[in-house]
Amino acid sequence: MKTMNCKQLGGACEKEFQANTFEEIAEMSKKHGMEMFQKQDEAHLKAMNEIQELMQKPEAMKDWFESKKKEFEALPVD
Repeated sequence: MKTMNCKQLGGACEKEFQANTFEEIAEMSKKHGMEMFQKQDEAHLKAMNEIQELMQKPEAMKDWFESKKKEFEALPVD
């Protein structure tokens, strides 16, 4: 298992997620983001807007996603 927090994954808080793969942790982060969107959490909405801007440029989004995956892979196992 490895741990990353919301901020490390492009979010706005220190909530931690633990998973064995980057894909699993990304899914947990996405679910958390949807919960924060439903609560209309201002800090998370701002972070989501920044990600949406990245999504307008597929190559930039791909690079961002790959950098987060490399960051996850470099983490020590908990």
